Amino acid sequence: MRNEILTVLEKNSRIDLNELAVRLGFDEAAVANEIADMEKEGIICGYHTLINWDKTSQEKVTALIEVKVTPQRGLGFDSIAQRILNYEEIHALYLMSGGFDFTVIIEGKTMKSVAQFVSEKLAPLESVLSTSTHFVLKKYKDHGTMLEFTSKDERIMITP
Repeated sequence: MRNEILTVLEKNSRIDLNELAVRLGFDEAAVANEIADMEKEGIICGYHTLINWDKTSQEKVTALIEVKVTPQRGLGFDSIAQRILNYEEIHALYLMSGGFDFTVIIEGKTMKSVAQFVSEKLAPLESVLSTSTHFVLKKYKDHGTMLEFTSKDERIMITP
């Protein structure tokens, strides 16, 4: 039951509890209890609304920052991650394999504000060796949801 609930909630966290129970073929009380249990266990960590900020008057810039660090002896990457994620500007933080250690995703009002965050807060952290900032120019799909594209019929009309 858990996986089925999670699959539906991941796509639509606003689904009515009764509709969810009917769709999955479970009792509404059982579904409600299972959701409450998953929230207590930290499986369900929050509910978010995906907003296409480009269609609003709010100016936002999203940046992905590659960060190389020196892990601390005995603590590994977790202590560094803890220091980084405490900044309110951080929207996501991922430990990576490959050429760098962390991907940091932040949003700011301007490119300058993002650059200031990197140069004044992130780069000076002890253990940070280097950063590389990439600005998102346009979002087409986010969290599995199409933001911009509409299907266009590309078929060629043939006339007799």
